[in-house]
Amino acid sequence: MNAREINFAYKVRHALNEQLDQLPSATTDRLASARMQALSVKRKEHTPLRAFAAVPVLATTSGGAMRGLSPWLNRAGLIIPAIVLAVGLTGMYNYEQQKHITETADIDAAVLSDDLPLSAYLDHGFSAYLARQTD
Repeated sequence: MNAREINFAYKVRHALNEQLDQLPSATTDRLASARMQALSVKRKEHTPLRAFAAVPVLATTSGGAMRGLSPWLNRAGLIIPAIVLAVGLTGMYNYEQQKHITETADIDAAVLSDDLPLSAYLDHGFSAYLARQTD
């Protein structure tokens, strides 16, 4: 609103207020109830809406007292489990690799310690036999 509109609104309000004392009481009562009804609707329109906003909080025995510590501590609550997961997956991969190497070494040792002729190692049936033994 510009200054002219605001000035006009003040003049209208002033003119209505001057004539307020000359209105009958029934009219003023109706106006008062209408004003109260309009204010209640206006209050309902401007009530703040409530929305759920998730806040990351560390689980503590103090009932969430660590909420305001610092943002890096809140981020650490997400980073530390990710690091633990990565270390765990790497450890499992290394364990499986070591297990596979050990099984292969056992098969090689068993094959090399047998008294078989060299032609037996070239036989396709022998390769199938070794494949069944590893399963």
